Amino acid sequence: MSEENIDVNAIVIGGGFYGAVIASYLKKTRRLGRVILLEQEAGLLTRASYNNQARVHNGYHYPRSFTTAFRSKVNFPRFVQDWPQVIKQDFVKLYAIPRRNSKITAKHFERFCQEIGAKIEPAEASLKRLFEPLLIEEVFLVEEYAFDAIRLKEWAVKELKDAGVEVHYSTRALAISRSPTNKSLTVTVQSKNRGESSINCKYIFNCTYSGLNQYSGDFSMTKTGLKHEVTEMALMRVPDALKEIGVTVMDGAFFSMMPFPARAGLHTLSHVRYTPHFSWQDELGIDPYRKLAEYNRATRVDRMVRDAGRYLPSLLQAKYVDSLFEVKTVLEKSEGDDGRPILFEKHEELPGFYSVLGGKIDNIYDILERISDVV
Repeated sequence: MSEENIDVNAIVIGGGFYGAVIASYLKKTRRLGRVILLEQEAGLLTRASYNNQARVHNGYHYPRSFTTAFRSKVNFPRFVQDWPQVIKQDFVKLYAIPRRNSKITAKHFERFCQEIGAKIEPAEASLKRLFEPLLIEEVFLVEEYAFDAIRLKEWAVKELKDAGVEVHYSTRALAISRSPTNKSLTVTVQSKNRGESSINCKYIFNCTYSGLNQYSGDFSMTKTGLKHEVTEMALMRVPDALKEIGVTVMDGAFFSMMPFPARAGLHTLSHVRYTPHFSWQDELGIDPYRKLAEYNRATRVDRMVRDAGRYLPSLLQAKYVDSLFEVKTVLEKSEGDDGRPILFEKHEELPGFYSVLGGKIDNIYDILERISDVV
């Protein structure tokens, strides 16, 4: 292994949306001198930042976690203002409440939206007729958007270049260690072109999402327990009646259907019961991405459509196009209330090293507030 004594101010590991924004923030706002971003793929925003429902949350999705809902409501207008070029809002977004097997009622949902200050009104009759009245209690018109992951990637590439962040593609961090003098941190990296080397730095921000605990050296895993799921997001070509519509049926083992701007003309379809294919507790040495790569990826779209079609009959006419498979990572402690709190964990054994995990794209503002306290 070659030894390079490269002194930098900060290293960000992971070139997803969070990693890109954090690297730019460290360089432009916190004015750190030399910032390097390490991305093991050949491009930015290729994993979880792309392979998701592309929902810009406005709080509606979390009636059993007031904190998560309220933070989304606060962050929603900021995200729309800061990234207007990636926002798709020219569609009708509906939230429907089933008569049975839902953890909330229509009155509960309406009251919850009023408490967090989210816009809500009963949907007009023509929209309600899209649903099976024997199964759906009420349908609400809400304000919720989607984002275009391709345009977000284009923004990230330009932003990092303009900010002067050094981006190392096809480069994986292998180990995190204290330097011999204990005055800095050392990252052992493996590059596709240059083999193994080491970089010394003051700060490290670990933004690898499902790969947070996949390091050797002096790193001893996050104290917060994590759970991984291999998930499937089906891409559908919906009938004309649903083309300009997004639907979420709440709250339980139901489904959601949203326009997917990165693939024009397609909608994502996810189902609480069928989208997660299998799950496991995070452990050192079990590489989540390897488990995903080895999975056979047999689609469950038939079951998704069959169940969702009971509530939204016209969905039965949708045509399956493709599936996005990815590893989804959540905090174990959030399993009960379905909340999506951020993880911002300081590692005492490695001063200057922080692990970052956000469950939703709008959580980025909460993360930046935490970073401003430590840098």
